[in-house]
Amino acid sequence: MLLTLDLNDLRPLHEQVAEAIRRAVAEGSYALGDRLPPARDLAEALGINANTVLRALRDLRDEGVLEFRRGRGVSVLSRPDPRSVIEEKLRALLSEAGQYGYRHDDVIELIREIS
Repeated sequence: MLLTLDLNDLRPLHEQVAEAIRRAVAEGSYALGDRLPPARDLAEALGINANTVLRALRDLRDEGVLEFRRGRGVSVLSRPDPRSVIEEKLRALLSEAGQYGYRHDDVIELIREIS
């Protein structure tokens, strides 16, 4: 799994990690029942604290996307709702647009122009 974080993103790192994993599952990089790498390995690859990754994994467990099994690690329990994936991307887009001075109405107008 290739996860990336945007250091310019104002959202907490655990939310970014959860979004990246949610997206990977939704896009089919992981199938139902597949095991994820250990949190320590993910944290090392991302250059962040393992507790941050664990918090993201717990959030996804609470959403019903992941399952924790003692002695077996973390595996994919279900695919996230596609709408939630799109909503996360839209939140990130609006946040980034705001950094450049664009308002929500400006972004909506841009979307209309390109569609």
